[in-house]
Amino acid sequence: MRFDVITLLPELFEPFLRTGVTRRAYETALVDVRTWNPRDFADGNYRRVDDRPFGGGPGMVMLAQPLALCIAAIRAERKDAAPVVLFSPIGRPLDHGQVSEWSASSGAILICGRYEGIDQRFIDSYVDRQVSLGDFVLSGGEIAAMALLDAVARLQPGVLNDQGSHAQDSFNPELDGLLDCPHYTRPETWEGRGVPPELLSGHHVQIDRWRRDQRLAVTARHRPDLIAAARAAGRLSAQDESVLARLA
Repeated sequence: MRFDVITLLPELFEPFLRTGVTRRAYETALVDVRTWNPRDFADGNYRRVDDRPFGGGPGMVMLAQPLALCIAAIRAERKDAAPVVLFSPIGRPLDHGQVSEWSASSGAILICGRYEGIDQRFIDSYVDRQVSLGDFVLSGGEIAAMALLDAVARLQPGVLNDQGSHAQDSFNPELDGLLDCPHYTRPETWEGRGVPPELLSGHHVQIDRWRRDQRLAVTARHRPDLIAAARAAGRLSAQDESVLARLA
């Protein structure tokens, strides 16, 4: 898959693509990431990409034309109908379901806005989908783009050292969308705190049940909305419901 990132700060992506476990995805082009600077498509000696907003007010607005020319150049190189994604507070919050969709797709064109915003005429004409990281505002879309790329990369085969690692992730539908359970490692006793005996039992059925019960408990405590969603989808067993009843 290929992601083309339109950004005024392509240098931010250089260390990101060379760091961490997910770098394998980028180095092997399992997730091909290419950055494009709209300033390269701007006119004049100053390569201006923004101007004052009509109607007055603070801040600057990104110009439509450099972005449109950048999109045209990307499409000419890609030769496909990749969707154009804008990171914006009005977008749908990014979740595991969307990440799974992107991880099985051919990629997209990601737009990282800056300044006060982007000329709405460009958004209306070119943007297919808007995505948000949550109810807060960033200085630009670069961090959001990295979050999406990282989440997609770790789902690609061979990227993680243990391919089963992401199967235990929070929000994974294989775990019915619940949060992950607590984890422990050596030593068995640390600052007077021990490891739950179930994890030391060597009894895999018992261990699996303990982890399921803990996922239910953690999710009920911190994200009861996920419990409600799992219940509505018929994903909770009678034993799950018994555990939740004891926690209530």
